[in-house]
Amino acid sequence: MSLRVVRLGTPREPEPEEGLRLGTVRRPPRGVRKSDYARRDYFDLWLPDLAPSAPLVSWAFSEPFTAKRWKAFGRRYRSEMRRPAPRRLIELLASLSATTDFSVGCYCEDESHCHRSILRDLLVEAGATVP
Repeated sequence: MSLRVVRLGTPREPEPEEGLRLGTVRRPPRGVRKSDYARRDYFDLWLPDLAPSAPLVSWAFSEPFTAKRWKAFGRRYRSEMRRPAPRRLIELLASLSATTDFSVGCYCEDESHCHRSILRDLLVEAGATVP
């Protein structure tokens, strides 16, 4: 069993089973009915508590990313994820990864400058099984 980190809106992986897809984004996809989120490969369950806060997202998109800016974003996002509710969710998902297949994701095209790359690290640090 394992946890995968994916780009939302991309086709699901057929093998090994990707499992339930969790959307760790601040907002659901625009122009898509709730009933179509899963069918259109966005997510089965929306989990915005693991997304960066609205002020952090605004700050992140206010200027292009540089190495220094990305590092600052990472520090700020990690700080948000140390709060009790997100920390508990990360620990829960890490534990579940030992017994079930599921995935977490975001819309960003470039994973190297997306919170999901940091979330992957946080999940691994919490003991998640990530391929």
